[in-house]
Amino acid sequence: MPAPATPYRIEALGKTHERAAFTCGSAALDRYLQQQARQDAEKSVAAPFVLTTPPARQVLGYYTLSASLVNASELPNTLAKKLPRHPQLPVTLLGRLAVDQSMKGKGIGQLLLMDALRRSLEAATHIAAMAVLVDAKDDAAQAFYRHFSFLPLHEQPRRLFLPMKTVVGLFDD
Repeated sequence: MPAPATPYRIEALGKTHERAAFTCGSAALDRYLQQQARQDAEKSVAAPFVLTTPPARQVLGYYTLSASLVNASELPNTLAKKLPRHPQLPVTLLGRLAVDQSMKGKGIGQLLLMDALRRSLEAATHIAAMAVLVDAKDDAAQAFYRHFSFLPLHEQPRRLFLPMKTVVGLFDD
C-alpha cells in the first residue's frame, strides 16, 4: 500500500523538524506539538507523524497514533455480535490531528487522515486492532470524521470509530 504521490512528506517526528511556528487555532494542539510530542515519541506513549514540504522542515500538520482499547459494550450491537466476546477490544487511537492555519482548505486534513488510516492498517497486520478510534474535540472535528464514515460509540457521540474492515476497503486496489 504505497502512499499517494504528493509534494508533501509525512514522516515520524524527528529532532530536526521545526515545530515552534506551528499554529492550528487550538492552543492545546499547538502546545502538544511544540512541547510534548517529542517526549511522547521517546517514551513510546504516542507515535507523532508530521507533514512537511521538503526540503523545508517546518511542520504543516501532524497526527499521533497509539495502541488503545475500547469497551465492547460501547460498540453498536450489529458490530459487537460479530466480534469475540471480550470485555475490551484492541484499537488504534488516532489521538490528535491538526493542520497549520497556513494550510487550511487545501485537503491536508484528509491527506493526514488517510495516511494515519494506512499506517493503522499496516500495523494491524502485526498488532491486532479491530478499528481506528478518535475523540473529536468539537462539533467541527466530529463532522470531519463522520464525513469519512466514522461511527459514534454508544453514549459518547464525540468518540468515533472506523472498523478496520472499512479501512481495508479504502485501500483495496
